[in-house]
Amino acid sequence: MSIPTLITFIVYLIGMLLIGFAAYRLTSNLSDYVLGGRRLGPGVAALSAGASDMSGWLLLGLPGAVYASGLSSAWIGVGLAIGAYLNWQFVARRLRIYTEVASDSITIPDYLENRFHDKSHILRVISAFVILLFFTFYTSSGMVAGAKLFEASFGLSYESALWVGAIVTISYTFLGGFLAVSWTDFVQGILMFLALITVPIVAINDLGGWSAATDAVGRIDPTHLNMVQGVGALAIISSLAWGLGYFGQPHILVRFMALRSPKDVKKARFIGMGWMVLGLYGAIFTGLLGLAYINTQDLGPLGDFGVDIVNQNGVQMLADSEKIFITFSQLLFNPVISGILLAAILSAIMSTIDSQLLVSSSALAEDFYKAIFRKNASERELVWVGRIAVAGIALIAILLAGNPDSSVLNLVSYAWAGFGAAFGPLIILSLFWKGITRNGALAGMIVGAITVVVWADFLNGGIFDLYELVPGFILSTIVTVLVSMGGTPPKEVLREFEAADNYKMK
Repeated sequence: MSIPTLITFIVYLIGMLLIGFAAYRLTSNLSDYVLGGRRLGPGVAALSAGASDMSGWLLLGLPGAVYASGLSSAWIGVGLAIGAYLNWQFVARRLRIYTEVASDSITIPDYLENRFHDKSHILRVISAFVILLFFTFYTSSGMVAGAKLFEASFGLSYESALWVGAIVTISYTFLGGFLAVSWTDFVQGILMFLALITVPIVAINDLGGWSAATDAVGRIDPTHLNMVQGVGALAIISSLAWGLGYFGQPHILVRFMALRSPKDVKKARFIGMGWMVLGLYGAIFTGLLGLAYINTQDLGPLGDFGVDIVNQNGVQMLADSEKIFITFSQLLFNPVISGILLAAILSAIMSTIDSQLLVSSSALAEDFYKAIFRKNASERELVWVGRIAVAGIALIAILLAGNPDSSVLNLVSYAWAGFGAAFGPLIILSLFWKGITRNGALAGMIVGAITVVVWADFLNGGIFDLYELVPGFILSTIVTVLVSMGGTPPKEVLREFEAADNYKMK
């Protein structure tokens, strides 16, 4: 890495830490720390939700998949775009209102307990356990990705790179909590967006224009331009089903809860969906154009970056397809811009890790420590419990990520499916059906989570070769409805539901 690139990268990291210090001065109670005091504007909420959602997948995973397999890998992007829009359209406003009506709930487990007036705390404890379990592994996968970026960019050992990336992310999350995470995600979201728009535009120009670029891809491998080539119905359904996961992702739902007013949802939806759709297009085109660029342009500089090229049936390919965005950033731009683009990749990774750490720490502070052990804990005490939880959970995640060949990255799909099946149907039904009961909510959540694990681990191949989120979501919905029909919600729960229906905008 050149000196200008290194300096640009370091300036970015220092900027993230300064944001953490600024947010520290505005964080005085637990609501501030885990929800920002419900004062996020639509722009910050939208980009924060998008950045925390997409992670390194948008700059590494999706471009790499399209680069290796063509447009047939773009179906996940289609499913995610549809799911994100429906989440903003139907869930965001109602969840923002209901979490305020339900005793000003500040976490998802807090909302579930207050929504059903569950004095046994069982909903809170089990939902918090699900969050902690999945997010610890989810976070470790992000740290593996961050470590590999630092490893490749700075020539560090894997272990050193892991600690460098983790320390920066942990620091600003530890200090500033939700405000630091949201503000840094806002900056990171802008960086990601600019990177995803700039790289394919410059690549198209270098390749002689759009027609010349797509013609080059078609000559190298015509199947790359076909979305249905070699893709079966189950594979398409599985890819589109990723969109169902949005309804149950705690780190995304909490952005809806943090909006300063339900009135801001419409503007936030426009900003968030515009960012996401254009970002997805940029990621897909980066991967698609990569095939043409690697096979038609001078690759001499690649040797300086340690990027390996292999020959597959007469076609030149990167040995690691997920490095296509990194390769473009180093080939197409001067060192300063390259540093900014590498910072964008790190942004994508950090913006998800920090959100996962914060949701996990709030589950420990609010949903375990306060609810079970210290009901009279002061706000300052809870904030520090949350901060200590961030450090503790991150340490476990770092240990899990210690092996660069760890299979923990495979658990990302587990986490997305697990949250989507356990919380997705429950969140939707709790917001729009007054007949749902505490027992129905509990049964559906447990069945959804268990179905995901059983389906993924024991039912593979044939008709069972379907993304585990699909059966998990369906069974969770059915069980929630059937169990709820066997009971009746308390009158105070029904009155609260009507209060949410009649909520007056502020």
